Amino acid sequence: MRETRSTTKMLVEIGLIAGMYTAVTLLLAPFSFGPVQIRLSELFNYTALIKRRYIYGVTLGVLIANMASPTWLLDVPIGTIGTFVCLIVARWLADKTQKTWLKLTIFGAIFVVSMFTVAGQIALMGHVPFWPTYLTVAIGEAISMAIGGVLMAALLPRLTALAKAKS
Repeated sequence: MRETRSTTKMLVEIGLIAGMYTAVTLLLAPFSFGPVQIRLSELFNYTALIKRRYIYGVTLGVLIANMASPTWLLDVPIGTIGTFVCLIVARWLADKTQKTWLKLTIFGAIFVVSMFTVAGQIALMGHVPFWPTYLTVAIGEAISMAIGGVLMAALLPRLTALAKAKS
């Protein structure tokens, strides 16, 4: 019985993260897609620092949100896989340090650099030049991750302690 509750709780948590990512992306849809974008829902990437399982929640949220993308044909598979890989790598690297600011910086840097995949999709399907698109998408990601980083710097110690207490 306890294992069923634990599994249910885990699935609910993953679903909540996915739902929040999707909701914020779609609510701010005019800014979430295209060659000039600031996808504020990217701040949920940092939740993978709280619990490793949130990697699945963010990845599921990306998959669902990207179904609304103008470049969904490429964005759903490439964006979803890219997010999953970046979250795993970022979490693995972040686990190598105890410093919160460095964990947040690692996450931010990895996601900003990874925007070449988004820029490539937009350039290919939107017939726009790659490098200017990469620049604008990377700047948008940097803004999103900076906002998320500031929020998480304030919240991470409390959220981590709360997650450990409830586990």
